[in-house]
Amino acid sequence: MLLQSRHPFPRFILKGKSLLPIVQGGMGVGISAHRLAGTVASLGAIGTISSVDLRRHHDDLMAQSGKSRDKELINAVNLIALDREITAARAIAGNAGMVAVNTMRAVADYAAHVRQSCESGADAVVVGAGLPLDLPELTAGYPDVALIPILSDSRGIALVIKKWMRKNRLPDAIVIESPRFAGGHLGAMSLDAVDDPHFAFPTVLEETLALFKQLGIEREKIPLIVAGGIHSHEQIGDLLALGASAVQLGTPFAVTQEGDAHANFKKVLTEASADDIVTFMSVAGLPARAVRTPWLENYLGKESRLMAKASPKQCTVGFDCLHQCGLRDGNGKAGQFCIDTQLAFAMNGDVKRGLFFRGSESLPFGCEIRSVRDLMDYLMTGRFPELRQALGA
Repeated sequence: MLLQSRHPFPRFILKGKSLLPIVQGGMGVGISAHRLAGTVASLGAIGTISSVDLRRHHDDLMAQSGKSRDKELINAVNLIALDREITAARAIAGNAGMVAVNTMRAVADYAAHVRQSCESGADAVVVGAGLPLDLPELTAGYPDVALIPILSDSRGIALVIKKWMRKNRLPDAIVIESPRFAGGHLGAMSLDAVDDPHFAFPTVLEETLALFKQLGIEREKIPLIVAGGIHSHEQIGDLLALGASAVQLGTPFAVTQEGDAHANFKKVLTEASADDIVTFMSVAGLPARAVRTPWLENYLGKESRLMAKASPKQCTVGFDCLHQCGLRDGNGKAGQFCIDTQLAFAMNGDVKRGLFFRGSESLPFGCEIRSVRDLMDYLMTGRFPELRQALGA
């Protein structure tokens, strides 16, 4: 059921569809799958499935590939899982909202994930962790699929738009993600650059709108969706006033009742204090932000030693999930651990061994696990569920 029309924030238009200005970010491994994405979409917003290693949500596919080191088999069952998740999310959503798929440009099977997303009926493809300069070609046979790059500054936005314009295509929307506050992989080249002021929302929005004017692009043609650290109704109002069309949230959705991860995953994220959240270098060669759990605490204690003796080795899980992997490639400037393994532990609720990605900011409901509807209502109205009930709303 769609949220009521009494909400104060204006809708925005994407591919001719009127949507609430809320986007649920894609979170892997398996944190945002069909249940979360479908529920968000059913309420009239954009729900997003993360395409990374979705086989882990399907017992039959894990029975085939869980102990395998056959790269082709693992990639094949992951595409089957992606198809299943998109189909299931769309069944929950009905005709409401949009079901998007997020796939990282840094993932080795990126092109196959994009094509499968389109073939399986995703409404949008969202790409981060790299510049998706080839996305128009990969989706050429699917003109109705919205193409949404995730970028962090106006320089990257200009590069993608100008490159795509030469292919007679524009992004259907752009996610502007702040490395300073977001969880997971961050759009900065180094740890020192994460807090660079040129990533600030007011700066990037102003520069991007000036770019649109310079290129003759109407402001409404490409909705700008800001992401990273957003957790309140008031923030959303301020960002829309600056020129954003919508906002994207990850962590607040990850800890909802409908979030696809284990209950322990949600407990770790909701109970983390500001001092528990740390930024470090991922194996993908990008800064990342997560909760300082036992595995991460242990890893960070020996990180410098591991980086110093880094050397090329075989992929520990057999399917080379990343184009560039610090552990496999022996890159001493990147992380030295298997990210797929650690994220899978987190999805399954293994507090001791998991890597738990999280944004830096507080959560709307503190340590409470609430429904997607409660979260959406709060973001749109500013009223908490108890107050609405007391008022008979």
